[in-house]
Amino acid sequence: MNLNADLYLNLIRGGAAKLAENRETINNLNVFPIPDGDTGDNMLMTIQAGCEAAESGLGSMANAVAHGMLLGARGNSGVILSRIFAGMAKGLNGVEEADINAFVAAMKAGVTEAYQAVAQPVEGTILTVLREGVDAAQGAGSIEEFFDRLIEAMDVSLEHTPELLDVLKKAGVVDSGGAGLVCIAEGMRAALHGEYADVISTGAAGVAEKSHAIDFNAFTEDSVLEFGYCTEFILRLQRCKIEKPVISSEGEAVVEKSLENFDESVIRTYLEGVGDSLVFFRDGSIIKVHVHTMDPGAVLSKCRQWGEFLTIKVENMTLQHHENKMDQRFKRQRKAMGIVSVATGEGLTATFRDMGADVVIAGGQTMNPPVEAFLKAFDEVSADVILVLPNNSNILLTAQQAAKLYKDSRVEVIPTHSLGEGYFAMANMDAEADIDTLVASMTEAASTVTTGQVSVAIRDCAEGKTGDYLGLSGKEILCGSPSRLEAASALAAKLDASSADILLIFRGLDAPSDEAEQLRASLEKSCPMTEVILIDGGQPVYDYILVLC
Repeated sequence: MNLNADLYLNLIRGGAAKLAENRETINNLNVFPIPDGDTGDNMLMTIQAGCEAAESGLGSMANAVAHGMLLGARGNSGVILSRIFAGMAKGLNGVEEADINAFVAAMKAGVTEAYQAVAQPVEGTILTVLREGVDAAQGAGSIEEFFDRLIEAMDVSLEHTPELLDVLKKAGVVDSGGAGLVCIAEGMRAALHGEYADVISTGAAGVAEKSHAIDFNAFTEDSVLEFGYCTEFILRLQRCKIEKPVISSEGEAVVEKSLENFDESVIRTYLEGVGDSLVFFRDGSIIKVHVHTMDPGAVLSKCRQWGEFLTIKVENMTLQHHENKMDQRFKRQRKAMGIVSVATGEGLTATFRDMGADVVIAGGQTMNPPVEAFLKAFDEVSADVILVLPNNSNILLTAQQAAKLYKDSRVEVIPTHSLGEGYFAMANMDAEADIDTLVASMTEAASTVTTGQVSVAIRDCAEGKTGDYLGLSGKEILCGSPSRLEAASALAAKLDASSADILLIFRGLDAPSDEAEQLRASLEKSCPMTEVILIDGGQPVYDYILVLC
């Protein structure tokens, strides 16, 4: 059996369906006994973003799938997954059908691309499971046999991941990203044999985004449209609208321009003139658009002269403005430098905006924003140079991928691994310095910060029982206590807060304000030479974040 475009898409959808069935299991393979498990969510939302691809020809289909995954990639696991399929797309480029040799070559290209996407590849992760699986399957005589060998080797590799990573061995779990990849491979094999037909016919079921009800009363009969409409659509270019014949001097009907040579900049130029925050991509005959405009009807009518719509979404931005409680106004004047930060919680979001962030992307622990969220933020900032503070280790790779994709500005990602690092990086920002010096100084400021967190244990561990409060720093659990206040105080002592010049306390969503005041007063007393500052962060997951500098 050879692989064609339709079968390839069925394999992707089968992989997504199998992953959806096991999403919570993958989420629960987190190495920490605190709410940290979102690998299943991230991988599923990433592969789902490629499930709606619609291209003829295997190479074109593979490229469309990879592009969709890249835009929807979330978290490190999602970005790596998207790069696997991007490598496969490179291997299948220009191929109409793939035999076993072409498919093996594409899989090997996926391994190479995935390893290249990670600055410092770590064995015992999804990378190892992929590489060892593909290596073991290379001698297969058919695509069916390849998947049998691949999955068998992946299972063995996955079981060995704790032997390669101490953090997995200590937690008693296998690598979650590797487990997710095994699920995808199993779903692809099932689809190869005709399973998941009902799911494939309608598209694989995905995972719902975190959402909340819209307050329609935010726009009443007396309101005036102020922010316009967030307008998104996918347009399929049509030959009948682009390839219009003209009569030559010899009296023959000839096509003046072909769809393949159509210059899509005419559409982009039009959209730039009628809206803001434009995100515009073309892949083959597909045009994907996100634009903020006062007249979506005119935009849709104009764009139909080049093709027909596959999807359309129009939302009143006044409601979005009211929901997010932040300024979503169009940024019409391009400026020299802008800042994009990631944060979660009303207090932390407001803090970063007050410190100078132009856009704060909602995200953090268990809530990783996709690449597309960064691209939209970059367009909204509209600056010659954009500084990005991901503020989370699991978001850093996504931000770096977005920076590579974006061509309209110079984008510099400050490698901030926590909110505390991001806070002090911004606090030490010298807007008068040249960009290279500024990036270096902010990176250095972030590196001097020590961050600790207090969170609830969701399973028993050496430091505490389920329901106790754990004090952590980086990947290390430092203390535990049935009392949240005692856990925070013990964590401060473990971090040697008394030797710091400044101690920030970000109060989480579930921590009472009177308790936070008690913690602040206690730390002021025990750390007399340290300036203790309490900020109502409102962040989920972490009841307290302690930042020392």
